Amino acid sequence: MADDTKPLSDLVAQGWEILNYSSSHDAAGLNVDNFLLRKQKMHRVLTLRPKMMGKGYATTERDI
Repeated sequence: MADDTKPLSDLVAQGWEILNYSSSHDAAGLNVDNFLLRKQKMHRVLTLRPKMMGKGYATTERDI
């Protein structure tokens, strides 16, 4: 179960607050979840989508 990571839970445990959430589909038809997070005056977008091969999620974090 080493692949069972929880990036959103990890960020919330570090003190990040969820401000907004959106869900959409990408060109391949996969569901993409976007979370806008805030910690003090910093903002970050966390993008989660299912991996095309195997289990788990592909994650992208962007500071804005």
